[in-house]
Amino acid sequence: MYINSGYLNNSLVDFKDKSKPLIVGSCGTYRLIKHPKLPTWRPKGRIDYQLLYIAAGRAHFYFRENEDTIVTAGNFVLYRPREMQRYVYYLQDQTEVYWVHFTGSQVKQLLKEHHFPSEGHIINTGTSPAYQRIFRQMIQEMQLCKPHYEEFLSSFLLQLFILIERTSSENKIMNSFAHHEIEYAANYFNEHYNEDINIAEFAASRNMSTSWFIRNFKLYTKTTPLNYILSIRIANAQSLLENTKYNITEIAAIAGYDNPLYFSRLFKKQTGLSPSEYRKQNNSF
Repeated sequence: MYINSGYLNNSLVDFKDKSKPLIVGSCGTYRLIKHPKLPTWRPKGRIDYQLLYIAAGRAHFYFRENEDTIVTAGNFVLYRPREMQRYVYYLQDQTEVYWVHFTGSQVKQLLKEHHFPSEGHIINTGTSPAYQRIFRQMIQEMQLCKPHYEEFLSSFLLQLFILIERTSSENKIMNSFAHHEIEYAANYFNEHYNEDINIAEFAASRNMSTSWFIRNFKLYTKTTPLNYILSIRIANAQSLLENTKYNITEIAAIAGYDNPLYFSRLFKKQTGLSPSEYRKQNNSF
């Protein structure tokens, strides 16, 4: 199981703090690799807020007792203080999830201003690499603890709120067919990102024109299909560089590139660092 997380003051205890408008308490990501499942069960909830983003696969939530609600990639789940929390990630679902816990004196007002639902839990936004980038930025800030990192955390979370508001409102204007097809495509790309995917052939296999598919995919995810696949490849390469001892050639192949030199050029273009430089800065071994 891949885990990457950060905690304010290195404390795993949830807390309520109204000394500032918005305070991020912790942030992280899970991806099941070998473990068959990862359950969470908090009968009395937490005293802070929690926002989860299903980036790939799907997750099983129980908002009511024994009522399984399947939440697929492209959805956020919001838990308010003291709400019962019960959810499970399964290996076969290829779940990848990001989460953030937060508190503050203005949380209710901020959520209202950005049109989060006053009731219910699920917010549909579609999948986007932008969400993962913001979560990874928050995780890194919590791990490095540079000067004023608490303020950076709050600003990143506000960016996330704004992006959720924008994309969820835009999704409402998409018809159900487009919504279903783009969500299917995003899930397919997440599962087959390391294969040779021809966008025109994929669109044709779903009885869509290439131009219609690219236009609607970009409307839904804020990026093109090719850039979406690239972002997944680079993100997974980053994870392998951070958490394994595979060499660059092996990581390139796992990410979907036969040519390690080409992979290295792409990686540096996307991250600003070569794979070896990135590993030197971020490797946990």
